Amino acid sequence: MQQPLDAQEIPPGCPAHGNVGNVQLYGPSFGADPDGHYAHLRSFGPSAPVDIAPDVQVELITSYDAALYVLQNPASFVRDSRRWKALNEGRVPADSPALPMMGYRPNALFSDGAAHARLRQAVTDSLATVNELQLVRQTQQSADYLISRFSSEPRGQAEVMADYAQPLPLLVFSELFGCPPDIGDRVIAGISGIFEGTPGADEVLGGALTELIALKRRRPAADLTTRLMEHPAQLTDEEVLHQLVTLLSGGTAPLTAVIGTSSALYLDEEWQSGLPVEDAISQSLWNYAPIANYAAHYPIHDVELGGRVVRANDPVLISFAAANTDPKLTEHRQQLSAKAHLGFGAGPHACPAKDPAFVIAVAAVEALLNRLPDVEMRVPFKTLAWAPSPWSRSLVTVPIRFSPRTVPSMAAGPAQTHAPQQGSGEQHSGAEAPRPRSSSAAQHKGGMFSRFLAWTRGE
Repeated sequence: MQQPLDAQEIPPGCPAHGNVGNVQLYGPSFGADPDGHYAHLRSFGPSAPVDIAPDVQVELITSYDAALYVLQNPASFVRDSRRWKALNEGRVPADSPALPMMGYRPNALFSDGAAHARLRQAVTDSLATVNELQLVRQTQQSADYLISRFSSEPRGQAEVMADYAQPLPLLVFSELFGCPPDIGDRVIAGISGIFEGTPGADEVLGGALTELIALKRRRPAADLTTRLMEHPAQLTDEEVLHQLVTLLSGGTAPLTAVIGTSSALYLDEEWQSGLPVEDAISQSLWNYAPIANYAAHYPIHDVELGGRVVRANDPVLISFAAANTDPKLTEHRQQLSAKAHLGFGAGPHACPAKDPAFVIAVAAVEALLNRLPDVEMRVPFKTLAWAPSPWSRSLVTVPIRFSPRTVPSMAAGPAQTHAPQQGSGEQHSGAEAPRPRSSSAAQHKGGMFSRFLAWTRGE
């Protein structure tokens, strides 16, 4: 990789500097103005060196065309991070927050060639068995449960990210994996702990998934775990475990971001009334890519990108957020397919779950609008804060208000649904709302998944 940019070359208006002249792509400054950072980086060409974490330098692709070139050129750019030169030479701190995101794991994401093809085929074939109607129903049921936990509160207020967008994908994936209550509780606790940096979370998740795989060996079922295990690729139990971890980590956090951002966009006063939910989700994927900077590639030889030479085995990260908002797309953005964004990646490593993810996101946002017909934002979209993570583009909070109401479990009968509509701010008396159900489900012992399953049974 080229030497870091000389500090004298960086104009005074640069939003942030690394210790050796690089732009820092982390911390409060980046979180407060990610688009300003990307605009500055574009002044150096299609890519520039940045610090993705303290003492961790990568080459960041900010150009849409250059991103496609890297993503679609597996002959020159590979994903196996065991090639990472700085890591192999001991120049990456052992406790670096970049390692959990960039360190090698034996899954399809970090594999190349025949190994990648084998693992990816097992994943895509297994995902293809998911029934779309059933997936919508599972999403709606998870949505109803979560909404039921805050919708009847007298204050008529909630926070979409913590109360809804974060837990919903975890519930859906636990069901898709075929988790029994106790294992599902630990899967959710483990993956949530990993996102939050909780010590020991890796062990909790690994132990839960190991038990799940052993259970499916004894009692196969119609779920993703069993499909992976029975695939003709004959994955080992360890390989199955790592593919499940990839689906969890690569599916739940981005979905949280998309659901939260899309809900906020749709409810914002500047959103054009009458547009479908799908438009809000597409705009979220284009303008606020949930996986902002990721997909480390390693050149197998020195490569020139727009006048900059990227050295062999130095990490090249794709800024999906910057590429999607590349000013060079402005002229023909309207002519591009709605799916031409890089929110799900591109090339041989494009997200294999992009279609189910879109289905879940649409169903989740529509459920929020249907169950709370007068829901509205408490603050304008443009005032919302973004998390300071370099890896994802996710809102910190999405505060909403609504008329209190009760959402019954499906065991008690489906909730009344309405066509999605813009929150009008009108208050409903709620006089015809069903009486609140027994609090026994809320008091059910166990974790989130156990309580969810108890609620679906009307316990």
